[in-house]
Amino acid sequence: MIPSEALRKRAEALHLHGLLAHWSELAECAWVEPLLTWEETERARRSLERRLAEAHIGRFKPLADFDWDWPEQCDRTAISELMSLEFLKSASNAILVGASGLGKSTIARNIAHRAVLSGHTVLFTRVRHFSRAIRIDGASAPIKTRGWRAAGNFV
Repeated sequence: MIPSEALRKRAEALHLHGLLAHWSELAECAWVEPLLTWEETERARRSLERRLAEAHIGRFKPLADFDWDWPEQCDRTAISELMSLEFLKSASNAILVGASGLGKSTIARNIAHRAVLSGHTVLFTRVRHFSRAIRIDGASAPIKTRGWRAAGNFV
């Protein structure tokens, strides 16, 4: 059994104010710990679903199925580094450049998917939508895309 103070901190983090208001009566109840676990699990699941839907990643081929022999000048090491998401720690941007049909979108979607699974909020967009948003809003304003305000890292 988890100590009462640890359970209380979990309830505070979940903002369960009704439970907290009656903590002295309920702290030792056997159902409190499972309730907190269920709530944490459900919130994490719903958060992931929401972030995946809002990312607009769409369907994509996993990098495990990517034909690394097709684009002869594809830097697999650089892509692996991007997949590690280290660039997010320094608030850097990743821009994939190349001819049409080489797999830039597939790679970007894989990076975006990895970021969402790691708890980040992502918005996948194509250059034409991104540049149109900049022209509409101005370079110094936050970028609006399909009703979204996006700031920070773009893949």
